[in-house]
Amino acid sequence: MTDLHIQKVLKKPDVVGRMVMWAVELSKFDIKYEPRGPIKGQIFADFVVELSSRTAQNAKDDFRWVLSVDGSSNQLGSGVGVILEGPNGVLIEQSQRFTFKASNNQAEYNALIISILLAKEMGAKVLMAKSDLLLVTGQVTGEFQAKDPHMTAYLEYVQELRRSFVLFEVVHVPRE
Repeated sequence: MTDLHIQKVLKKPDVVGRMVMWAVELSKFDIKYEPRGPIKGQIFADFVVELSSRTAQNAKDDFRWVLSVDGSSNQLGSGVGVILEGPNGVLIEQSQRFTFKASNNQAEYNALIISILLAKEMGAKVLMAKSDLLLVTGQVTGEFQAKDPHMTAYLEYVQELRRSFVLFEVVHVPRE
């Protein structure tokens, strides 16, 4: 039961694209559209209280997305590799080669930023990022200071991105 007008959308003769596909798929089932009807005030208030009290608790219960990042740089160029592991066996692997020169630290920061953006796009709320570069993980966790202006700019952007998550953790993983 819903108060959304999905029946009107799916029964329109001029539906295009994905909506046609969904209309065909859903037509196989005997679906009856009924309006939800009025919701009593106290029930709605109880629902809102229950939902808001669970939000902080659910943040810890949410599935933790795990991110493994690596950036590298040499005389021929630089690039990044990212592996994002999500719920239900979701595994996203991505690699990018940069057309610009970057130090190893910059490549590692770029890997972290690209992977955080990917996790955010996938809807992750709880994220653990693993990196093998101690400098980057130390700066993000606050153990080290960023003295270079380029590193400071990268760090500020990562700090801004981390606000998109309920829980965000960066872990140093030794190269071995």
